[in-house]
Amino acid sequence: EQLLFLSPSRRPSTMMHQVERVMLPSVSRVVPRALGRAVTGVMATRQHVTSKGHSRLPVLEPDVVRARTKPLAAFLGRVSLEPGEVVALDRPELESLLQETDDKLVRALYLQADSVCERFQHGKVHFRGLIEFSNVCRKNCGYCGIRKRMADVKRYTMSKEEVVNIAKWAHDHEYGSVMLQSGELLTESRLEYLCDVIRNIRSQTSAMDVVKGRAPQADGRKGLGVALSVGELPLTHYRALKEAGAHRYLLRIESSNPELYARLHPHDDLHSWETRYKCIKQLQDLGFQLGTGVMVGVPTQTVVDQAGDLLWFRKESIDMVGMGPYVYEAGTPVGEMFMQELNQRGIDKEAYKKEVFERTTRMTALARFTMGDVNIAATTALQAIRPDGREVALRRGANILMPILTPTDTRQHYQLYEGKPCLDESATQCRGCLELRVKTAGKEIAWGEWGDPVHYWNNLHSKAASGGAASTAAGPVAVPLGETATDRSGAIHKTT
Repeated sequence: EQLLFLSPSRRPSTMMHQVERVMLPSVSRVVPRALGRAVTGVMATRQHVTSKGHSRLPVLEPDVVRARTKPLAAFLGRVSLEPGEVVALDRPELESLLQETDDKLVRALYLQADSVCERFQHGKVHFRGLIEFSNVCRKNCGYCGIRKRMADVKRYTMSKEEVVNIAKWAHDHEYGSVMLQSGELLTESRLEYLCDVIRNIRSQTSAMDVVKGRAPQADGRKGLGVALSVGELPLTHYRALKEAGAHRYLLRIESSNPELYARLHPHDDLHSWETRYKCIKQLQDLGFQLGTGVMVGVPTQTVVDQAGDLLWFRKESIDMVGMGPYVYEAGTPVGEMFMQELNQRGIDKEAYKKEVFERTTRMTALARFTMGDVNIAATTALQAIRPDGREVALRRGANILMPILTPTDTRQHYQLYEGKPCLDESATQCRGCLELRVKTAGKEIAWGEWGDPVHYWNNLHSKAASGGAASTAAGPVAVPLGETATDRSGAIHKTT
């Protein structure tokens, strides 16, 4: 199978485009082979030009999308689906689609998810530069390669100056935001460290904007956006981090099923589903843009669990979703459970990788189809089990990539799972590699944009309109509120 895309170096002046061919298995499920013939047809595709003036993959005309998503519409008891239409699926529908083997129906789901992503993201992919500043952790999560009991891990914490300098490099190279990630450490010194780093990143990159004459974000904010992924902390710590200038927080629920969560963690006070959920709600209440997610394919997980995760994301009004495949890590309790399960099923790791890749990207597509305006990550772990994993995810509903900016001499000590990619690539090499991957997927990198979730701003505007708490920053409303989701009958529902 081949993905056809327009070469940026060949900017056509007519509808007779020159096309380059790039081998990319499975992506043609959402961009069918017929597109090669449709490129020259005015009625079949619409040519899009990026903010840099480059051509990107033509967008199929609405009638073509309606025709190719008819199998999905029929599954829902509908005559047709509108391109970009979001549907609030119920549990039986989610479970059925997760296990579906009919190729036409699966392709229709991926195309509809891509059309929803196009509606809300306009073909843009946003970068979150990942800085893994410390692998010191107090937790012993059963699947993690840097858990406290992993004795052979060389522990490190980068200096504040090094973290700030990496962030400044990212800003200078047109990244919109960075993600500061580490193991969990609940100390006052770590809180002070983080607050200093955040304040310096925000102030120094804002000053860089002034010097270079860069335009601010759409709502007037300057500098580099700062996201955090540093675990479960007290409310006072979350508040201090927000006041220092962080605006996003990633805290994975790991599973919406408390019983499955318990099987993946030690049974003690440090590893509680209830505590994890409480922290997620506190972050939302403080006004963070809240990201969460799950691992797909962990031992004992069922399709019922996976459907429940998708329903939970929607119920909890999550702004950002990150779902990666479970990847084996030797020397961990969950790794031992995983190998036992593979032996019982009589399959090897390669067969598992194919299976879990399909299920993970199916989850991505269903999250986009049912939630619409959220941000969804094409996780690095997808590339660990398939070389073109992130490109495929971008064609199945994802819109976020997280290039690793951690220095190469440190990166090897932050291996959460076996086969983590990009360990020997510099930040410059990683940027160039992902830029090519985004082009291959027919998308455009939104250089310099923070890339806030549309869902977050829609929620704030909705609360303000109903007399609730309003935001201090006025963000854009991308679509009319109350017109973003339908049930299987086509009735309109509010996603908020």
